Amino acid sequence: MSPKLAAATVLRPRQDAGPAGRIARSAATAQGAHLAPGEFHAWFAQRRAAHPFRVDRIPFAELEGWSTQRDTGNLVHRSGRFFSVEGLAVSVDGGPDGWHQPVIRQPETGILGILVKEFDGVLHCLMQAKMEPGNPNLLQLSPTVQATRSNYTKVHRGADVKYIEYFTRPERGAVLADVLQSEHGSWFLHKHNRNVIVEATGDVPPDDDFRWLTLGQIAELLRLDNVVNMDARTVLSCVPRTAAQSEPAALHSDAELRSWLTEARARHDVHAERVPLAGLPGWARDDSSIHHLEGRYFEVVAASVQAGSREVTGWTQPLIRPRGRGVVAFLTRRINGVPHLLAHARTEGGLRGTVEIAPTVMYTPDNYADVAAADRPPFLDLALSADPARVRYEATHSEEGGRFLDAQSRYLVIEAEEGQAPLDAPEGYRWLTPGQLSLFVQQGHCVNVQARTLMACLDAIGYGTDG
Repeated sequence: MSPKLAAATVLRPRQDAGPAGRIARSAATAQGAHLAPGEFHAWFAQRRAAHPFRVDRIPFAELEGWSTQRDTGNLVHRSGRFFSVEGLAVSVDGGPDGWHQPVIRQPETGILGILVKEFDGVLHCLMQAKMEPGNPNLLQLSPTVQATRSNYTKVHRGADVKYIEYFTRPERGAVLADVLQSEHGSWFLHKHNRNVIVEATGDVPPDDDFRWLTLGQIAELLRLDNVVNMDARTVLSCVPRTAAQSEPAALHSDAELRSWLTEARARHDVHAERVPLAGLPGWARDDSSIHHLEGRYFEVVAASVQAGSREVTGWTQPLIRPRGRGVVAFLTRRINGVPHLLAHARTEGGLRGTVEIAPTVMYTPDNYADVAAADRPPFLDLALSADPARVRYEATHSEEGGRFLDAQSRYLVIEAEEGQAPLDAPEGYRWLTPGQLSLFVQQGHCVNVQARTLMACLDAIGYGTDG
C-alpha cells in the first residue's frame, strides 16, 4: 500500500457502541411518539375488522397447487418452491432411541426484519398487524417484513412485500443486527431465517397495517397472550444489549459455556435422514390428516385460507397441528446477586447444528401423561406446579403461524431454590446469565427459537436486561 493511500485510509471501530444504549432507552420508553398507551388495542381491533380473515380445515384432496408425490407420498407444491412435507428418520448416538416423523422441508432462507427509526430521540420499531392461518386469533403483531424468498420474489404472483427494499438494498438503512437463526427443530428440517434490524435513513411511507412502537411498548404487549408473534419475538431477541458486556461476573465464564455447547454437539451423533412420507413407521394417513398411531405429538392437516391483507388473498396449504399445549420455562436464580438462567443443551432432529441452547423445560405435558414420575423429563413437574409467588413471567404465545395450526405454549420464568435447581446442574444443563445468552444469540444457530422467545420476554419483566 502506498504511503498516500495509507494516510487516506480510515479505520473504524470493530464494534458500534451506540446501538445498545439507544436500544436501552427505547426499552425504557412506555409512551411512543405515534401511539399512546391506550391506542394500540383500538388500532389493532380496527385492523382486524378492516380485512376478511377465515381459515377452514379441508381434506388433502382439496389442496390447490399441491399434490402427493406418487413414489414418496410427500406433499409438494407445483412450483417446486415454498415448502414440502416429507418423512424424517432420526437416530441419536447410534442407539435404539430413534424415531420417525413427518417434517417440513423449506430449504430457502427467509427474511424476518424490523425497521427502526428515531422519533423524538427514541428508537421506534415499525410493526405489522399480520394475519397468519395458524394463529389461534389469526391477527398478531409481526415484524415489518416476514417473508420467505418465494414470497418476496413473488413466486405466488401476488402483491409486493411491503418495505422489503429496506432489507434487500443496503443503501436504504444502517444495519443494527443481522443474524441467521434456526426455527423449530422438532418440525422443520434445517430451516433458518435471516433476523435483521435496520435503521431507516430517510422518510418511510406510511401504511394502515403498520405502526411505530417503542421497545418499551412492545415489552408491555409481550405480557399479553397471543399478541406478539413468534417471528417478532425472535428478531427482538437479537437486539444489541448493554447487559451482554456490563454484567459483573457469572457462575461460568463465556469460554466455559462455549466449550460446554461445543462438547455437547461433538458428543451427540445425531443422524437425520429424509425418507418417504408414505409408509412412515408409527404414522397413518387418512383423507384429512397424517397422524401418530398413538394419537400423540402432532398431525399434518390441510387448510383453506382467506386473508384480505396478505400479498395473495386466498390459498390452501398443509399445516402441522400439535396435540396439546406446550410448556416452555426458564428456571432462574440470583447467584451472588447476579441473575442466572438454567439452560439445556437440547438435541432436535431438524437443527443444522444438532444441539442448541434451550430453556430448562420445553415439553408438551400431554405426551408424558402416562409416564412414571421417575421417567418424566427433568424439571417438567416443577414448571407445572410452580408456586405462583415464584413465577416472574407467564403468558401464552403461539408458534410460527404460517406453518403450524393452533401451536401454543405457556411461557414461564420461574425463580427456583437450591433444592429445586442446584448450582451443580445436572448433565446437559448449565447456569448462564441473560447477557451470556444474548451473546450466544448474536452468534446465530446457538440458541433455539423457544429460548429466544424467552429472551425477548425477559425484557418485559426487566430481568437482567436493559429494561
